[in-house]
Amino acid sequence: MVRLERRLPIRGSPTNPRNARAVAGVFVFACALLLAGCASFWPQTAQLAEGLPPGLPERVELSEVPFFPQVEYQCGPAALATAIVASGVKVTPEELVPQVYLPSRKGSLQIEMMAAARRHGLVSYQLAPRFEDLLRELAAGTPVIVLQNLTLGEGWHYAVAVGYDYPAGKLVLRSGETERQVLPFAAHETFWKRSGYWAMVALPPGRMPATAEEGRWLSSIAALERAGGASGARVAYAAFLERWPDNLGAAIGLANAHHALGELREAERVLRAAERRDPNSAIVLNNLAQTLSDQGRDEEALPFIERAAAAGGPHAAAIEETRRAILERISRKK
Repeated sequence: MVRLERRLPIRGSPTNPRNARAVAGVFVFACALLLAGCASFWPQTAQLAEGLPPGLPERVELSEVPFFPQVEYQCGPAALATAIVASGVKVTPEELVPQVYLPSRKGSLQIEMMAAARRHGLVSYQLAPRFEDLLRELAAGTPVIVLQNLTLGEGWHYAVAVGYDYPAGKLVLRSGETERQVLPFAAHETFWKRSGYWAMVALPPGRMPATAEEGRWLSSIAALERAGGASGARVAYAAFLERWPDNLGAAIGLANAHHALGELREAERVLRAAERRDPNSAIVLNNLAQTLSDQGRDEEALPFIERAAAAGGPHAAAIEETRRAILERISRKK
């Protein structure tokens, strides 16, 4: 089958305003200063000051999200366990330490954080570097792992955003040894932008991020599939196609997942539908021929693989290999 590739905690305490007007004034006053001349330091906070993004509630807090205090420098395992458990998978930070923690670096790399979530059957998705997207995920009920650089003390640090208060201009995080750390938007952006605004979510395969972008979400599902999560990928691709039904890559991915699970009839059904939409796709034609051949229907497969071979393209070598195998099987039957 041809595959289509695509440390220390900053301690904060919530403001205790005397009235709603005072709460709102905190953010309005701070952002007035930003817009007056400091917006280059906190550009996304300044943008948020222009108004609450449409469709978002003023306040959100995911109070049910668990808290795992970090051990020494191991904020990565603690933050990842927080997100994974919130997605319904049982795990402890201790179990994640050998998967993501690098003693030589006294920390965890982003790529290992993403990969570890996949090993637990979840789809890892890196958010676009936008504060608004962070808020949208929280509003949708999804905790968000953020990478900060605190510069003082231990520098690089993972925390989990679990809520926000827009009128007060505050973000709520599970961070380090602090279960409910409250940071002003500008303070968080100061730490967060040093990582290039890096953030990720880890979700069950059937659930899509609120800010999912078609191409990037497809790549995230494909990464789960490559990690050996064919069953989860099958669910994720099916959900993807409900939203983007004409995406050929997702159809190929769904058929590949069915094929890997031995569900050849289901793979054939998906590929025939894809072939009707795009009769010139060499990958679809090759995979359909392979699926038919794997069911012992080589004569039926032959016209499809001949069409794939005629189409050529970057997968020509793999297609020719499929063609030779089908011809050999037909020859042995004679």
